[in-house]
Amino acid sequence: MGELKTPFRYDYVGSFLRPAELKKARADYENGSITKEELKKVEDACILKLVAKQKELGYHVITDGEFRRATWHLDFMWGFDGVAHQHTKTGLPFHGEQAMIDDTFLVGKLSLTKEHPFVEHFRFVKALEDENTVAKQTIPAPAQFLAQLVMPFAAENTHKYYTDDEELVNDLVNGYREVIRQLYAAGCRNLQLDDCTWGMLVDPRVNLFYGAEGGGVDRIKEAYLNINNRVIEGAPADLVINTHVCRGNFHSTYASTGAYNGVAEFLFARENVNAFFLEFDDERSGGFDPLAKVPEGKQVVLGLITTKSPKLEDKASVIARIKEAAKYVPLERLCLSPQCGFASCEIGNKLTEEEQWAKLKLVKEIAEEVWK
Repeated sequence: MGELKTPFRYDYVGSFLRPAELKKARADYENGSITKEELKKVEDACILKLVAKQKELGYHVITDGEFRRATWHLDFMWGFDGVAHQHTKTGLPFHGEQAMIDDTFLVGKLSLTKEHPFVEHFRFVKALEDENTVAKQTIPAPAQFLAQLVMPFAAENTHKYYTDDEELVNDLVNGYREVIRQLYAAGCRNLQLDDCTWGMLVDPRVNLFYGAEGGGVDRIKEAYLNINNRVIEGAPADLVINTHVCRGNFHSTYASTGAYNGVAEFLFARENVNAFFLEFDDERSGGFDPLAKVPEGKQVVLGLITTKSPKLEDKASVIARIKEAAKYVPLERLCLSPQCGFASCEIGNKLTEEEQWAKLKLVKEIAEEVWK
């Protein structure tokens, strides 16, 4: 129901492994052997099964698993005027693998003159709410969209349409505010901003990513914080907005590494979200000490269960880590989830659907033991 608020003691990020029938339908649509309407019927059926499983496991949040998307972030960008995409020839550099996701770029000024496609996606899930569940909509953070347009590989093209970065930021803020207005009108009260930018900003290769170092990197952090907060400040007061911070999640690989210490003064101390879904599934994320910067009243969802491997975590070890985190954020403000989605892109991570569900059963089992 709409009055339920995320996050919950046991929660998840949002994306799920695509079933085989959905992958086939997507491929059939791409090669022209089925229509868009026929693809949607398969999507609808798979989402209905997914939500039924989410409810069966006892979760209070429901999503469409991002089943209507190719990637967690780019499809959202494609819903704006002035944005185009094409099959990539180079992909993005992940650890040991290139993420072959579409190149996405500007072909004009950014605007939103129609209903964003994600709004209809949300309506479908909203209609499946019951007295125990609430629909959550996930979208890339404004900073993520900005990064897509201003990082070194994209800046030259972007500057064909925007010689002034402030104008670009203003158009992005206005576009996001319109999307949020549309989602709110459709009944959305729980929104999640997915954000890989902070992970890139703590990576040792940050200079390679951004062509900046030292004070230049701090200026980028300030710019990303500013655009996120401007969008959040324009949202309705009763819309819960959380963020998920990630270091990349493609076919069980990652894009960046680094502890939160370098962004805690910006992200934790000053970003005006209700809760932080944080990646803590391995040593790449560093320790819990930066959580001391999270202000009183804000929640932290500890991503201690990995979606990158089928191996089930040891329950006692996870509980011990929750207790360690509670030294920096009181236990009553902590929750538990996997560190990321199970399929940030259609290819999905290297585990089976059964192993995916086993992970979520473990999250719930641990949470019910810790927060009795």
